[in-house]
Parts: sequence; structure tokens; C-alpha cells
Amino acid sequence: MQAAMDITTKYCQKELDEYGSCVASNPASWQQKCQDLKLKVAQCTSSHPVIRKIRTDCADQFSLFERCLRENQSSAETCQPHIARFLACAETLDISELANSAPQPT
Repeated sequence: MQAAMDITTKYCQKELDEYGSCVASNPASWQQKCQDLKLKVAQCTSSHPVIRKIRTDCADQFSLFERCLRENQSSAETCQPHIARFLACAETLDISELANSAPQPT
């Protein structure tokens, strides 16, 4: 889960900051008042070219990690090798042309 957050933070920082500010400013009603900003975060994470490339090119490693988590819910640390392989895959991708791209509509 931390890996996904790290990637999201790197490429969707603006959206995350806006959502976080809204939540902090509306402690009693953030679920309703910040819904549109939550959707912007979701849209960014699903449409950013870098995240899409990682999802596509490293899908096998991520699937193995997810399966491990499902099978080891009480001991997620067992899945460290799987997340390490997923991160290694993500880090080897050539994203130089995509890194500064704006999210594309899906």
C-alpha cells in the first residue's frame, strides 16, 4: 500500500494537497464537502501516463503482491519480496517522456 501512495504522491501531489486541505478545513463534513476533490485524486491516479505505464508493464508483479496480501492478511510483512519485485519493475521503466505529462482523460 505504501508503494501505491508513494507513486500517487509523486505524480498527483497537487490533487492530494487540495484534498488534504479540504479534509483538514472541514473536520465534521469532509466526506460531503471534499467529494469532488477525492474524485480528482482518483482520476489522476487512474489516468496519469506514468501510473498507467507502471500498471501495464508491472501488472504481473503487482498481481502477485495483491494475491499474497489476500492470502496473508494477518501477516502482510510476508509479502515484502513481492512488493520489492513490483517496485524494482516500476523503477526500471523508462518514464522520462511521461514523467512531466499531465493526466489524460480516460
